[in-house]
Amino acid sequence: MKKPELLCPAGGMQQLLAALHYGADAVYGGMRHYGLRAFAGNFTADELKEAAALCHKAGAKFYVTLNIFPFDDQMDGLVASAKEALACGVDAAIVSDLGAIVTLRREVPELKLHVSTQASTCNSAAIAHYASLGCTRVILAREVSLERMRGLIANSGIELETFVHGAACMAWSGRCLLSAELAGRSGNQGECAQSCRWQYAVMEQKRPGEYLPVSEDENGTYIFSARDLNLMPCLPDLVDAGISSLKIEGRMKTEYYTATVTLAYRRALDLYVSEGREAFEKAMPGFLEELNCASHRLSDTGFLLGRPEHPGGAEGFHQSREYLARACADVKAGEEARFVLKNRFYRGDTLELMTQKGIVTFEAPALRIVKTGETVDTCGIAGTEVAITTPCDVQINDMLRGKVRNHRE
Repeated sequence: MKKPELLCPAGGMQQLLAALHYGADAVYGGMRHYGLRAFAGNFTADELKEAAALCHKAGAKFYVTLNIFPFDDQMDGLVASAKEALACGVDAAIVSDLGAIVTLRREVPELKLHVSTQASTCNSAAIAHYASLGCTRVILAREVSLERMRGLIANSGIELETFVHGAACMAWSGRCLLSAELAGRSGNQGECAQSCRWQYAVMEQKRPGEYLPVSEDENGTYIFSARDLNLMPCLPDLVDAGISSLKIEGRMKTEYYTATVTLAYRRALDLYVSEGREAFEKAMPGFLEELNCASHRLSDTGFLLGRPEHPGGAEGFHQSREYLARACADVKAGEEARFVLKNRFYRGDTLELMTQKGIVTFEAPALRIVKTGETVDTCGIAGTEVAITTPCDVQINDMLRGKVRNHRE
């Protein structure tokens, strides 16, 4: 059984470190221009060079997103950015536009190209054409079903990738004009305002100013808003189909989100490949609960098994655990471990340490403020370095999580 690559998002350096720490085989992120997440932190040239080096040191790859739909006056800048990215050591560029692909193959032939899901690739003829242009991978349209995916993989001579988790768009493969029309920010230029998540109402022509809500519940109506994608239950089928890469959405998400989702899929993928479907099915409820620990909307399996369910945005975001702190040094069990605080927790709280091997639960002891040496029952100042004794080994970049106090469960 061939184990597919686990490809994780990095909106900036902290997300990249979290992805690598918790088991990503590859990471994708953007430069300051020409990617479809203009409001993520993204990477400067120096940061991109460091990011690629960190990935390679960890035995992982880095793919840069150059996937806007460029106009003629943007093409020279796109080519210059691609050359810069190649010099920084990236392993491939993710590109959407056919003209951009042809231009980059001519101008930067050493740079491997992956065809973005924005290209809406859903048939063998398109895959063969991209292969003939020298592309090494195609990221399938999110509208491709599992049955059709099997056929595409069987008939493809290049790598195929699919999204397995994260936010989904109300438009075909994310090619939407709603944000451009309502907010003047084009999603196809990386500036989406997520207008599909706004609340909407109906107004009858002869009753101007009288808004009639089309409500699903007391929270309002989000008639354009797709549910999040969660293909954890389908992981064995995707592996068996021979997919080359499993992609997690989320370059706008936090390091905690990246860590939580990466760890869940890493453990699930390794378990299925090493021990089979029965072991995976037994453990799957636990993996699903892990995914609930990070901020998420209601989810479904997208188009993989048929039509998606009804819009899920009206429920808003939920998470069952809160990110509390990140370890800043390696220590052994029973020793005092140092953490950089993110959110408040109290002595006596149930804490969960997210390690590379899984979750370790223990009761919070008193905290020592490293700077002053003071011992306290709690601290609420983000960025404070605190020390606590832990019952297990701690590695730098391990995360602490616990009771939700600042979000909705």
